[in-house]
Amino acid sequence: MGGGGKGCRTDCVERPLSRALRGLGGLVGAHPWPFLLLPMALSAMLGVGFMYLTSLESNDIEAQFTPRGGPAKAERRLVQESFPTRDSERFSFPRLTTEGAFASFVVVATEPSHTLLTRAAFAELLALDAAVQGLRGGGRPYSQVCARRQGACSSPNPLLSAVGNDPARIEALLPGLTFPLWSMGGFLGSFLGGVTVEPGPAEDQRRPVRAARALHLFYFLQEDDPAKREASSEWLQTFLQRIPDVLARLNLTTVRVAYFTSISRQEEFEKNGKEVVPLFSITYFLTIFFSVISCTRLDCVRTKVWAAAFGVLSSGLAVLSSFGLLLFCGVPFVITAANAPFLILGVGVDDMFILVSCWQKTKVKDTVRDRMADTYTEAAVSVTITTLTDILAFYIGIATSFPSIQAFCIYTGTAFVFCYIYNLTFIGAVLALNGRREESNRHWLTFMKVPTETEHSRGSAYNVCCVGGSYDETTGSELEHPMNGFFRKHFGPFLVHTWTKVFVVILYLGYLGSSIYGCTQVKEGIDLRNLASDNSYVVQYYDWTDEYFKEYGPRVMVIVTESIPYWNSAVRADLENCMELIENLTYVDKYLSESWLRLYIMIANRMSLNIDDRSSFIDNLSTLFRVDPDSQWDVNFTDQKISASRFFIQTVNVTSAVDERNLLEQLRGLAADCKIPLMVYHPAFIYFDQYLVIAQNTIQNVVIASGAMLLISLLLIPNPLCSLWVTFAIASVIVGVTGFMAFWDVNLDSISMINLVICIGFSVDFSAHISYAFVSSEKPSMNGKAVDALYHLGYPVVQGAVSTIVGVAVLSVATTYIFRTFFKIMFLVILFGAVHGLIFIPVFLTFFGFCGKL
Repeated sequence: MGGGGKGCRTDCVERPLSRALRGLGGLVGAHPWPFLLLPMALSAMLGVGFMYLTSLESNDIEAQFTPRGGPAKAERRLVQESFPTRDSERFSFPRLTTEGAFASFVVVATEPSHTLLTRAAFAELLALDAAVQGLRGGGRPYSQVCARRQGACSSPNPLLSAVGNDPARIEALLPGLTFPLWSMGGFLGSFLGGVTVEPGPAEDQRRPVRAARALHLFYFLQEDDPAKREASSEWLQTFLQRIPDVLARLNLTTVRVAYFTSISRQEEFEKNGKEVVPLFSITYFLTIFFSVISCTRLDCVRTKVWAAAFGVLSSGLAVLSSFGLLLFCGVPFVITAANAPFLILGVGVDDMFILVSCWQKTKVKDTVRDRMADTYTEAAVSVTITTLTDILAFYIGIATSFPSIQAFCIYTGTAFVFCYIYNLTFIGAVLALNGRREESNRHWLTFMKVPTETEHSRGSAYNVCCVGGSYDETTGSELEHPMNGFFRKHFGPFLVHTWTKVFVVILYLGYLGSSIYGCTQVKEGIDLRNLASDNSYVVQYYDWTDEYFKEYGPRVMVIVTESIPYWNSAVRADLENCMELIENLTYVDKYLSESWLRLYIMIANRMSLNIDDRSSFIDNLSTLFRVDPDSQWDVNFTDQKISASRFFIQTVNVTSAVDERNLLEQLRGLAADCKIPLMVYHPAFIYFDQYLVIAQNTIQNVVIASGAMLLISLLLIPNPLCSLWVTFAIASVIVGVTGFMAFWDVNLDSISMINLVICIGFSVDFSAHISYAFVSSEKPSMNGKAVDALYHLGYPVVQGAVSTIVGVAVLSVATTYIFRTFFKIMFLVILFGAVHGLIFIPVFLTFFGFCGKL
């Protein structure tokens, strides 16, 4: 393992660490019971922390899945201070500073070729409306909690108000119905979807409507103070409980309905956690089954059944201890952290396989203490490298601005710390006690002494079940496992054959090329529907909203944040110039803007009012407010000055995450460049902010973590050039996983970003095991070293890869995007990591002879 100062070996850390771990191995071998019982006692004590789990659950979607300190949150505070809402008196949908409290329906025609603008359809719509308004929540009728305007509940849809209680009236209204602007109902873009209009010029915003396939109904509720918010929330809870029965009772035939509320996304998201518990139970069983099968030998003494079973238990203790400790410390528990146990299970078992493999290569006739010392000398440094890199990857991930990722990283990173400690103590103790049983040649199940020699007179069944303890007398070690023999005799020699190497290089170039292409196709941003399960009622609502109402996007506020001299014509010209630049964006329809100042100027011109000096401008504002009462809610007029004001622009064709990011960047860019202090805001910008930081956060984490991995590899792998190969493997696997994410329809969002953080740690695992074994090999040739490395660690790498995939496989059948995405990326990470460790890295190491020199 060691080496002098020759060549390029850097073992100043590796050698003393190896000696220290050898000492620990000997101590565990000599006194296993304390090392077995103390982890169990510690886990029992820390596990009490789970009593705080319910109180520490933190699954608020905005808080967890939007970047901390996002600009839109500060913008929202400013808007709320400057333009307070009053839902109980003057509700206005476009002027909401939050999403609002609401129940909503998307109603579509039953037949694709039909229109909703018929007497039959409106008869059913009116029946639905009456049923909704008849609901009582928390003892309160809808009329008591509804958002109000001009003394009445806000209309769910302008067309519904226009027909009154007479569905036949829609046929009378139809000849005068225009889109998207309608003289009787204002802007219909948010209320009418799948619209067919008469052809006309783009600037004509009042084209006659021929047909409409969908209709939006919004039932907004009051949110003015905590008491009203609570009352509205109770009404919405009742709505969600009773609306399925209401729809069934109405027996609608001409229309189909999807429903949604402002609390639906949160409630559906919180249901996700309940799906994990049964999946984890299945995973635990599968992992134990796989571990036991892969560690079973036909020799009833040498079989490692107990080590395999307790290896899985060790991972469970690590989760119990780490989660319990963090819950004791008051760390919030987010649903993303529920992925951690699946991960720890796979990794903990992986390290157990390494320890068992190294134990099997020790001398059978040595004492258990010496065998444990040799096992730890051989295995513990390799396990330390991979565990340290995993822990670092997760703790570096805590630096992200997404709280959901921070929670996952701190829970998983801490679990890895306990996993490492328990692997070297608890599993070591189990291995030592198992070694004592082997030393006295006792049966693995009955613990009775058994003969070592086959008794031909007793039959084959007896000899398989009750005779054991054989070993390879030429090496003094246990008999070679068939899989180790496969790597030594077949796979290793085949891999180092010249033509195989050529094929591997071509294969790698193909992998790299397709991965890089995939990286250019990755989409950014989380689709909020993915926070609910596939069979949730909200999915249909989202689908129909996308299908019928995507043409018109958010109605964005353009806010003048400071007091400016509006009466100065030069200032007005600067402001108008800025507005025109914003309106000329491809994402904005300039014919649908709303400006109190433009209206004021128009009124002043018509009425010959003077607005070019301060007193006249301010005195004549009352005229504007008489003509257009809503304008007074867009002008913050206090202490005889306008401290802030706002205008509205209508966005269009914002259909993808790329569009949302571009819209936000372009609007903020133009606002920042304007001479007038401008700001843009819409409640959806809270979620759009993620697009501005997700890629930056991901790259930052990957670069910092890769540097940390390189440092650890340099310190612990006694050859700097081979450490660079490990770092190369990290980069290569990350590129592969990111590229193939695009091919598997996984977006780069805060959930997949978590998995890319995992990727950093996991991509190093298999390559580090093989590289360390390659450098440590005493074989003279490069090909020999590669074969020897595969012989020693090829099978444990396969076991580790399969056990981790088994650990997360059940998540592939989850009905929730969060868990399915976790499976997809973990599958890619483990697949590509194993391929690098077993194929690419061994071949590439043989090309550089100096990697193996002392």
